[in-house]
Amino acid sequence: MIISKTSITAVLLCAVLTPGLTGSGRLHAQQPDPWVVPTGFRVAVFADSVDNARSMALGPQGTVFVGSRTSDKVHAVIDRDGDYEADRVLVIASGLDQPNGIAVRNGALYVATASKILRFDDIEQHLDSPPAPVTVRDSLPNPDRAHTWKFIAFGPDELLYMSVGAPCNVCLSPPMVSTILRMKPDGSDLEVFAEGVRNSVGFDWHPTSGELWFTDNGRDALGDDVPSDELNVAWRPGLHFGFPFCHQGDVSDPEFGEQRACSTTEPPVLKLGAHVAALGFTFYTGDMFPADYKNAVIVAQHGSWNRSVPSGYRVMVARTDGRRVTSYEPFLDGGFLPNRDSGAPGGWEATRAADGRPVDVLQMPDGSVLISDDTGNRLLRVSYRP
Repeated sequence: MIISKTSITAVLLCAVLTPGLTGSGRLHAQQPDPWVVPTGFRVAVFADSVDNARSMALGPQGTVFVGSRTSDKVHAVIDRDGDYEADRVLVIASGLDQPNGIAVRNGALYVATASKILRFDDIEQHLDSPPAPVTVRDSLPNPDRAHTWKFIAFGPDELLYMSVGAPCNVCLSPPMVSTILRMKPDGSDLEVFAEGVRNSVGFDWHPTSGELWFTDNGRDALGDDVPSDELNVAWRPGLHFGFPFCHQGDVSDPEFGEQRACSTTEPPVLKLGAHVAALGFTFYTGDMFPADYKNAVIVAQHGSWNRSVPSGYRVMVARTDGRRVTSYEPFLDGGFLPNRDSGAPGGWEATRAADGRPVDVLQMPDGSVLISDDTGNRLLRVSYRP
């Protein structure tokens, strides 16, 4: 299946920077697409017909594997001729319960469902006839409602890390829930790595320090502007990131705040904005983009579902110096939620109006990045040419 790039009327949206941080001011609309990107960047459809495209992982032979949440499928996206448009989109697994989390190790594809971790061995040699999965671990901590889907990735220590979201908007969680866990690749020795994490659907390791950075979604029902989603650094095991006692590092919860002070929890390195639903991200380590993108965080904002004026629905870039964020600005904007800044309705009406909602970011071998879009059922490719 050859995927052709879609041409849409251009839409230009104003970019609003987070207070206190300054950006480069390089945004320009590129015709004839709706995308608003920095000068020199290009956006194209890499693949469509990827049902509810969510988390992505890259196989050693170049296959892009894509998980889903509202679908029961895992896809394989193949670009054999290297023209940066997918030749084939295959369903390699179906009938799974929220197979959102995926990771690749030693040629095997790991898939995290709501309650199990499965492994498909030597998957790129069997894309047309996938093997039966091996159960790596069953009976995962499962909050039974709310944030049941998982995100997984292998760390530089060769351990498999996994998020377990809260079973509620805000509540006291049972053991091993509202955490980031880790285990050996065979599923043994499961342990808590970070606590007080409401719902992380994206993490990556800093290219030089090796420290784990992760996004976390803030609670609802405290208004349009509080609390912010978070970008956090778990610089050692055992840190507590506040939930449900403290939000965004400095907002005590009205119900649970008296049980633990904000000063005893780990504050975020960056407040990402209220209700933006920051999900997947990557540290950019490629050579295609300009030098000031090296080791920057490129993060997908899935977009608000209950804010009176929509927020998110774009991809952002945060430049860093150690654990300090020096700038935070839009990277890919304009094509997910038309007319976001012109009085369009918020809440669920905004999600129904959306042409797309970005979920994850994957760096490709040539230095371009892919953005998954679970509403547009597609993968977008962002490249740079001066």
